[in-house]
Amino acid sequence: MAAPGENLRINAERLWDSLMEMAKVGPGVAGGNNRQTLTDADAEGRKLFQKWCEEAGMTMAVDTMGNMFMTRPGTDPDALPVYVGSHLDTQPTGGKYDGVLGVLGGLEVIRTMNDLGIKTKHPIVVTNWTNEEGTRFAPAMLASGVFAGVHTQDWAYDRADHEGLKFGDELKRIGWVGDEEVGARKTKMHAMFELHIEQGPILEAEGKDIGVVTHGQGLSWTQVTVTGKDSHTGSTPMPMRKNAGLGMARILELVDEIAWSHAPHAVGAAGHIEVFPNSRNVIPGKAVFTIDFRSPDLAVIKDMEDRLKTGAKKICDDMGLDVEFEKVGGFDPVEFDKGCVEAVRNAAERLGYSHQNIISGAGHDACWINKVAPTAMIMCPCVDGLSHNEAEEISKDWAKAGADVLFHAVVETAGIVE
Repeated sequence: MAAPGENLRINAERLWDSLMEMAKVGPGVAGGNNRQTLTDADAEGRKLFQKWCEEAGMTMAVDTMGNMFMTRPGTDPDALPVYVGSHLDTQPTGGKYDGVLGVLGGLEVIRTMNDLGIKTKHPIVVTNWTNEEGTRFAPAMLASGVFAGVHTQDWAYDRADHEGLKFGDELKRIGWVGDEEVGARKTKMHAMFELHIEQGPILEAEGKDIGVVTHGQGLSWTQVTVTGKDSHTGSTPMPMRKNAGLGMARILELVDEIAWSHAPHAVGAAGHIEVFPNSRNVIPGKAVFTIDFRSPDLAVIKDMEDRLKTGAKKICDDMGLDVEFEKVGGFDPVEFDKGCVEAVRNAAERLGYSHQNIISGAGHDACWINKVAPTAMIMCPCVDGLSHNEAEEISKDWAKAGADVLFHAVVETAGIVE
């Protein structure tokens, strides 16, 4: 395919303005966003994205998981589409760029093509995947997982948030159940590209503009439930306590030890923690928490899972506690398509942006889509590697560099029509 000329760049001011406008939807309390999936704020963000896409001449399709597909036609009606996108949902205390840069960067690709009068052989589809974060409805990347055939739709619809509200009911409530069968287009994809902030400190520390993502870490989420006995903190003798909170604390120390044993490429921690009844003068009778293990090596992930179960069982047995484990999310390490990765690398070199290969430490929709279509990711730096935090920040130049590379990789893959 012919490559775009190196002088062709996206409109950085327009992209930045769009990012800031979307950030007004579902504002957080400290400058970021709380636009959790299938909330009213999520519905509002979707409508704004739809409006912008339709103004850019795209047509919308929505599948039964709420995934949005905004299409710019190609010149060949038989050519398979090139997909580009990410997600608009955020963490409860999320930033303005995680996911959103990839969706609005895809929109900017189309807007720039319109400005320059560029036509492509293949259609281009800008996508917003539903519930990438997995905070409200576990697991992460839920809708792209159903799309790729990893999960069933019935199972996904039955996922409940902490208030007991179900995914399927909430999707219907906000009015974003589409009529397209989920996954119907998965065998009709030419390629997919996802632009994302790094969510780590490497690119900024190395002074690089672009991360060429070659692999994605594997992930394992195990929900652990430790059960003891609620009792009074003042009148229960120490030898007679069944303290689920203490059991959880000892398991968390074990998790840290396990992750350190596989340093430097493995990590582990608990992010979601609930203690019951969570009263000042009641010894916890139950603790529910989710262990997040990650590594680019599947054997390491399996070792960490096994050691968690064995070690946590011994801790609880010794303390007279019960323990249960439930695998609530996960995916194997990912190797992205070599051709798509090369298109990203070539684009960065053509445009004169400094770059390096990188392994993604976070999960992304691209990890599931890579199972059904050639896929690659582009990363730009973020300040101090901070993400999933309202203080998450990137520079306008970093956003521009990432979107420039995205534009060139997508347009070259879609085939410029002279």
